[in-house]
Amino acid sequence: MAFSTTISSSYLPRLYSQLSAHDAVAETKPRVCLSNAASSVVQRGLSYKAGFPSHLEKKELYNFKVSASVTADVSTPEVSIKDLIVKGDTWSIHKFGGTCVGTAQRIQNVANIVMDDISERKLVVVSAMSKVTDMMYDLVEKAQSRDDSYIAALDAVYEKHKLTALDLLDGDELNSFLSTLGRDVTHLKEMLRAMYIAGHPTESFSAFVVGHGELWSAQMLSCVLRKGGVDCTWMDTREVLIVNPAGSNQVDPDYEESETRLDGWLLKNPSKVVVATGFIASTPQNIPTTLKRDGSDFSAAIMGALFRARQVTIWTDVDGVYSADPRKVSDAVVLNTLSYQEAWEMSYFGANVLHPRTIIPVMQYDIPIVIRNIFNLSAPGTKICRTPVTESEENQKLETYVKGFATIDNLALVNVEGTGMAGVPGTASAIFAAVKDVGANVIMISQASSEHSVCFAVPEKEVKAVAKALEARFQQALSVGRLSQVAVISNCSILAAVGQKMASTPGVSATLFNALAKANINVRAIAQGCSEYNITVVVKREDCVRALRAVHSRFYLSKTSIAVGIIGPGLIGATLLNQLRDQAAILKEKSNTDLRVMGIIGSTTMLLSDTGIDLSKWKELQKEKGEKADLEKFVQHVHGNHFIPNTVLVDCTSSTEVADHYHNWLHHGIHVITPNKKANSGPLDKYLKLRALQRQSFTHYFYEATVGAGLPIMHTLRDLLQTGDKIIKIEGIFSGTLSYIFNSFVDTRAFSEVVVEAKAAGYTEPDPRDDLAGTDVARKVIILARECGLKLELSDIPVQSLVPDPLKETASVDDFMQQLPSFDADIAAKRKAAEDAGEVLRYVGVVDVKNQKGTVELRRYNKQHPFAQLSGSDNIIAFTTERYNKQPLIVRGPGAGAEVTAGGVFSDLLRLASNLGAPSY
Repeated sequence: MAFSTTISSSYLPRLYSQLSAHDAVAETKPRVCLSNAASSVVQRGLSYKAGFPSHLEKKELYNFKVSASVTADVSTPEVSIKDLIVKGDTWSIHKFGGTCVGTAQRIQNVANIVMDDISERKLVVVSAMSKVTDMMYDLVEKAQSRDDSYIAALDAVYEKHKLTALDLLDGDELNSFLSTLGRDVTHLKEMLRAMYIAGHPTESFSAFVVGHGELWSAQMLSCVLRKGGVDCTWMDTREVLIVNPAGSNQVDPDYEESETRLDGWLLKNPSKVVVATGFIASTPQNIPTTLKRDGSDFSAAIMGALFRARQVTIWTDVDGVYSADPRKVSDAVVLNTLSYQEAWEMSYFGANVLHPRTIIPVMQYDIPIVIRNIFNLSAPGTKICRTPVTESEENQKLETYVKGFATIDNLALVNVEGTGMAGVPGTASAIFAAVKDVGANVIMISQASSEHSVCFAVPEKEVKAVAKALEARFQQALSVGRLSQVAVISNCSILAAVGQKMASTPGVSATLFNALAKANINVRAIAQGCSEYNITVVVKREDCVRALRAVHSRFYLSKTSIAVGIIGPGLIGATLLNQLRDQAAILKEKSNTDLRVMGIIGSTTMLLSDTGIDLSKWKELQKEKGEKADLEKFVQHVHGNHFIPNTVLVDCTSSTEVADHYHNWLHHGIHVITPNKKANSGPLDKYLKLRALQRQSFTHYFYEATVGAGLPIMHTLRDLLQTGDKIIKIEGIFSGTLSYIFNSFVDTRAFSEVVVEAKAAGYTEPDPRDDLAGTDVARKVIILARECGLKLELSDIPVQSLVPDPLKETASVDDFMQQLPSFDADIAAKRKAAEDAGEVLRYVGVVDVKNQKGTVELRRYNKQHPFAQLSGSDNIIAFTTERYNKQPLIVRGPGAGAEVTAGGVFSDLLRLASNLGAPSY
């Protein structure tokens, strides 16, 4: 016997009361049993239709069988209503923030995203339209301040929503929404008028007013979805979500009561798509309240937990969670996955991820959160879950150990110290009780194992109150000396490194602090929990961004990047720029090294760039965009105005004035590379200060090209010294110009003729006397002597000049060249004497370490000697040491020319990159 029956509304509460006695999800389809034990039983299959809203009439979800015994009277049915409530992974949660629903077009985009989601059931949590929450808070502020403009401000809110609705809706939906909007605004004006008169709103009044932004955006979106053919309803979450005040401007969800209310709501509203208000809720007494700032994300997470949803997607305006703030680190990357704990740590330390409490509700049910960009749907976003997917073992990289970095600015350190603290129970408790009493928030705590001191970080705006409270609390201890001080260190920032695998990876801390040290960053305090999910350091506020870039770069979340400033784009400098241009792509590909030229300065003009100069056309750019040269401004730009943590200045001049700046640059954490000999061969006291500063810091000073151009002279000497060898003598032909001249000064050729030839070939300086005087060789000798530990001045080196005395004061180069032939006979006689003895002439520099002296002179060598075997402009250097005593260690090769000198400087640049973390290849 088939029949249809209806359950009256008065019966619903009694049916609903049976919910708690049954499981949330039934394994079988819903069944309702009607029975009468006193009657004879006739079992039949019945078609049953409950008197719920029309949405339940969809057969694919809500048809079910009823088995009944039919007699003269029908007893009260035993109904399993819990089975009518569908939860679980058929639901997906979407949350759209104010920016996502900020305009009519964006609300339509949100509707399109929801309709494109193939999930069987969807809950969409929305914030108020962009800026509306601030506007609503402003209304409350104006009203309680008795500012009559609150009326005009509320009218502006009304117009904003009215115009949006007119763009999106039409017909009955539009009329219905505008009617609701108008009625709400009328009620709000009455409430605000009451606040205006009272001059003081209650918290519930404020929450009621402010929450209207979410109510209106939820209603508009649900109307748009219905207009698109979606079976949709909207939820005022104040009817469902119950929270209890938790102090410190926070609330705690009452999950048990909220779930009970949600079940009741779903019975009455069984739509497959629900648009819910974010941010707002109710107290257990049904008084309106909010989830405070960032509450919409929290709402979505709570709903995800209540629905046992498959996934919660937070839609925002970024591609996901970044490894660092992209506004501070230009090469920050989007992380594919994060664990709950990693996301929690990063959000706590200021990363633009989620509020830490947002993660708590979903963790219990292992519901993943996905951060997506509504303006870039092609970006997959970041998935936050319990066990993130990692690469295979052989492909794991450092980013699987340290996921990202976050910072908190505007902090101060408070340091409480004294010998009377050690071993005294309750001292820490008393300290933090005093801090609690002033309502200050402690961000980080660090205590030495000696118990001699406790330091902690608090927001800078709270530090005066904290210090005052501590001095009052420990007044007696301070007066008698048990505590020595309560010290405040202002202008601090926190840098946190976060990663779940740090706990099982040795060396993470060492790598972090090594990167900070190499960036010349001083660490004020350190904290690390036993879980090792984060390592926290406190640095100066002005160092924070540079520290962030340094550690981010070191862990390969971005390239090993170095900001390069070229000083002196002459022959060597221009050649170096061309070499950098040709090699840049290879360096990025093979060693992930980015040598980015941020500035080029000459004697009159300079070229600056915030992102890096295009080296394929630097000369043209210098002409078009060059500005007046200013070395101080140049250094400040290269070192400070970009996203690169490491800075190097490459001095390709021969200027003493530029060399005098090296000490100051190194002191400020700027690396220096140079072929300029003036600093290392200048006054001894300046040299010693420069080298002492270099040894005391992690700032590098490289000068390979000062002695052998592209030959590894300095590198070889350092290796010998550092491995414990003792240098006896260094002897060499250090001038490529003079090597060419004496290699060519053979047979009957005149000396002046060879000098003219060398000048024409570009081997000499514009004035050949600069080469023939031997001063350049003497500078190389003094550099090597000082590297060996000899404390010699340039004036201590006797130099045999090849410039005839009468020509030293000749006014012009042309006059010198014209008069030089008249002195050929003297040098020709020396050549003949050497040839008669089977020898050759060579102009050499000698460092006699054993006798602690150096010389520069013209010497004769047997034709079988290595020095006699040279050709062209080659240099040769012989190291006689305790290990290489019978047979000196010889380094030989081209020692002059722009290409090899620039190559030596380039080699130093790559050595610097390697020391800063770039891999070798």
